[in-house]
Amino acid sequence: MSVFPSVSSFSPSPLRSAIVTRLRAAGCVFAEDEAELLISAARTPSDLDAMVDRRVAGLPLEHVVGWAEFCGLRISVGPGVFVPRPRTAFLVERAAAVAPRPEGREAVVVDLCCGSGAVGAALVAALGRAELHAADIDPAAVRCARGNIAAAGGRVYEGDLYEPLPAALRGRVDVLVANAPYVPTEAIGLLPPEAREHEPLVALDGGADGLEVQRRVAASAADWLAPGGCLLIETSERQAPLTARTFARGGLVTQIAACDELDATVVIGTRPA
Repeated sequence: MSVFPSVSSFSPSPLRSAIVTRLRAAGCVFAEDEAELLISAARTPSDLDAMVDRRVAGLPLEHVVGWAEFCGLRISVGPGVFVPRPRTAFLVERAAAVAPRPEGREAVVVDLCCGSGAVGAALVAALGRAELHAADIDPAAVRCARGNIAAAGGRVYEGDLYEPLPAALRGRVDVLVANAPYVPTEAIGLLPPEAREHEPLVALDGGADGLEVQRRVAASAADWLAPGGCLLIETSERQAPLTARTFARGGLVTQIAACDELDATVVIGTRPA
C-alpha cells in the first residue's frame, strides 16, 4: 500500500518529492532519477502507486517499468529475466570492433546465454546488418528475447548452449558472444538482493570457481566458428587469465580487453584462419 495520498491529489513537485523520500528510505541510491522514470512510465495514478510499491519492495527498477536501456536501445525485460548491466556494453563494443566483415554476405552472429537478447540486438545495431541467432536455457528469457530480437530479424532457440542451434551454423559463425554466468556459487549470497532474489539463478551461478559455463562454451567454440571468427565472453578481471587459458585449450588465439570506466573485462578468442 502507498504511504502517501492518491497521486492525483499531488501537484508534480510534491508528488516527485514524496516518491523520492520513499525510494531513499528503501535504499535506492539514485532515488531522484528513479522517481522521474516511474512517473513517466505510469499510465494512471494507481499504476504509479503500484509501481512505487513494487520498487520499494525490492524489485529491480527494470522489472517494474518493463524495460532496460542498453547501448542506446530500449530492451524489454520481464519478471525473472536477467537485467542487462551497463558494463556489458563493453562486450558489444569489442565484438563490433573485432567482427569479421565477410564479402558478399551478412556476418553470422550467435548470442549464447542470451537472456533478454540485449547483447545480440545491440551488436546487430552496431554492425548495421547481421544474421542473428540466440539461445538460452531459460524459457522466460527466451520469450523475452524473441520480442527484443524480432526487430533485428533474429531467431531465438530454447536449450542448453549450442544444443538448440541449427546444425547448418557449424563452421559459419563470425562472432560468438556469450555473457555466461561467472559468479562463483559461494559468492551468490553476496550479490545485491535485486539480483539474487529476482533474477534467475541460472543466469548468475557460474559454478564453484565461476568458470563452469565458460569452459563449456569455449570447449566447442572452434567447431562453430568460421575461420577467423571470434568468441567473446564477459568475465571479471581476476578470472580473465583463467578464461583466456580455457580459450587457448579450445584452440583459439586469445587476448584480454578491459575498460576501467565500465569496470568491464572481456576475453576474446579467434579461430585461426
